[in-house]
Amino acid sequence: MNLALMIVGLALVWAAITGNFTALNLLLGAGIGALTALLLRNWFASPQLLRRVRRINSLFLLFMWELMVSAVRVAIIVITPNIRATLRPGIIAFPLTVKSDFEITLLANMITLTPGTLSVDVAEDRSVLYVHALQLDDREVLIAEIAGGFERKIQEAFI
Repeated sequence: MNLALMIVGLALVWAAITGNFTALNLLLGAGIGALTALLLRNWFASPQLLRRVRRINSLFLLFMWELMVSAVRVAIIVITPNIRATLRPGIIAFPLTVKSDFEITLLANMITLTPGTLSVDVAEDRSVLYVHALQLDDREVLIAEIAGGFERKIQEAFI
């Protein structure tokens, strides 16, 4: 990104936050933006940071996709006339490959925020996450979806 364009953008953000679009306030915002860009220039130019931002965006887009798809699935389950005959809830033991508390918490929260699934508990040794599913057709398929989706993206984003 062009440095001058970034400074102008930061000045406009500053003016929007302060609610004052006078020339003096825009100049102050530009000065703060230039100082920030100067202090953080090496950090922003790092290719590793850009890769991490792309991977976090990829994780976010996957979460949004799964959120929409699972919301439709749950809506279909709910409007089914004979719900008791078609509903197959169950709990699985999902083997964790993520190890840090942050990664486990993020995975558990993403599973819980996705309609139709709920993180129930984590084993004492943090090797297994227990997940409740509203519609559990095949345990192995659900484990593969979580491992190949959320867990893999979390590992990529936070290596």
